Amino acid sequence: MPFRDIVGHRALLTLFSHAIGRSTLPPSLILSGPDGVGKRTTAEAIAQALNCLHPVQGEGPIPFDACGTCGACERIPRGVHPDVLRLQPNDKGNIKIDGVRAMIDHAAYRPFEGRTRVVIIDQADALEVAAQNALLKVLEEPPSDSVFLLVTAHPDALLITVRSRCPNARFRSLATTDVADILIAHDYAEPDARALAALADGSAGRAMASSTDEVMASRDAALHLLASLASNPDPRRRLDAAKEVIGVTSGVGATDRERLAETLRVVASLLRDVELLGAQANPSWLANPDMTRGLAALAPLAGERARRGYEAVGDALRALDGYTNAKLVADWLAMRV
Repeated sequence: MPFRDIVGHRALLTLFSHAIGRSTLPPSLILSGPDGVGKRTTAEAIAQALNCLHPVQGEGPIPFDACGTCGACERIPRGVHPDVLRLQPNDKGNIKIDGVRAMIDHAAYRPFEGRTRVVIIDQADALEVAAQNALLKVLEEPPSDSVFLLVTAHPDALLITVRSRCPNARFRSLATTDVADILIAHDYAEPDARALAALADGSAGRAMASSTDEVMASRDAALHLLASLASNPDPRRRLDAAKEVIGVTSGVGATDRERLAETLRVVASLLRDVELLGAQANPSWLANPDMTRGLAALAPLAGERARRGYEAVGDALRALDGYTNAKLVADWLAMRV
């Protein structure tokens, strides 16, 4: 996928485009950021721009780009271009020294048919210490006409000696609208795309891995919880509402914490929408535009309660990450909103 077709990350893509067009791209880069935001896709776009047979040049924000249609551009995403090497974790989730050594030996030769040999190390944080040490030599003295791209969501897991030799290009989470656009481009219905995007925390990969049915169940549970909390000051009724959410979010294939966390992310998006409606903001900014009627019933939460609730959801999600009991988290949240 050429730079121009990638959703989001305009500043980084422009930087890469300028650097490739001017032949100033560093020989090694870390592409870091949350999972599912486009780091691997961007690594492939870099490989395409470096090896495209008919590169596109212009004056816009992407001055140098791959054509996306030549033989090289078509083979790189399929993983069959001889000058684009990929290294990824084995079945045990590790990248061992033998794989790194084989890759280094291969990279020592001139490109077979392209202009630049590109080595993409996916989930580079899986590199074992010995493998990272073996990589140091090639990062210090990279072969001519070679570029090394280390893709990772956990750059701190890399040795400081590796990080010091590779400029770090930091990718941010995608906007909710960008995630929805990506899903729509992958043939999701627009309402489903918006619902999944609202829960994806800026990750298109996470959105695509989610079940639409489970997401809809989480949205219904979140709306019911907030509606109960908005109208019931009685602590016992609040705890009953929390108990109902735990019952709804318990499901096959996911722990109580995982399902509750998904529901809490919906709660956060609904509280955000309540504030937007209260401020009479543009309806297109809503994360859940198809739930306008239900959101109107949450008007008593607008203002300080919504802001306090939003902060409480963040605290609750961090507690779940720390393996706190899901029922305790739900009860605590119900008393805070």
